[in-house]
Amino acid sequence: MPTLNTILKEIKDVPVNRLDELYQVVTSMTPKPAKNSNFIKKKILSYGGSLKDMTQKDFSEFVNHNKETRNNLFDRKIEL
Repeated sequence: MPTLNTILKEIKDVPVNRLDELYQVVTSMTPKPAKNSNFIKKKILSYGGSLKDMTQKDFSEFVNHNKETRNNLFDRKIEL
């Protein structure tokens, strides 16, 4: 697998009249952000501070319940 430096050395030899094509190829391989990424960010941020009104006891129970649930869901022994 070529390194970034190897690729950059090859790119510097591309003729100027072909740079537009090269740019199109590179940008076609670059991941694009989701169209609704701002919507998703706003939805996630809307939960910020939602636990601030919990008592320490309720919060501890909530955290422990989540840990237990996560362990039950993802700590399964699989035999192949």
